Amino acid sequence: MAALGGPVRTLRALLRELRHAAGRSYRDSPAYRHVLAAFRAHRVTSEKLCRAQQELHFQAATYLCLLRSVREHEALHREYHGRGERSPKEVAGLVGFRLPQQPGGKG
Repeated sequence: MAALGGPVRTLRALLRELRHAAGRSYRDSPAYRHVLAAFRAHRVTSEKLCRAQQELHFQAATYLCLLRSVREHEALHREYHGRGERSPKEVAGLVGFRLPQQPGGKG
């Protein structure tokens, strides 16, 4: 995980990942409401120096890393996952070979 950046930047990126995961109705999800409530509860005010705010920021950045990793993993899995049994001709084409021709024009 790289540098944390600012809490607002992390919040926006986290909400963007929730939108990718949940679709258009992400604002109705419990995760969206929980993240916003947690960030609002841990704001730094002039009356207190809140160490929990930095802890929340670190947890949010960790969760953001998890959401991004899951999304990227699913994209890679869809792209490269096997599609079942392939014929020898298809397999040869994948690796750049051609099957030899059968004598008598059978292949």
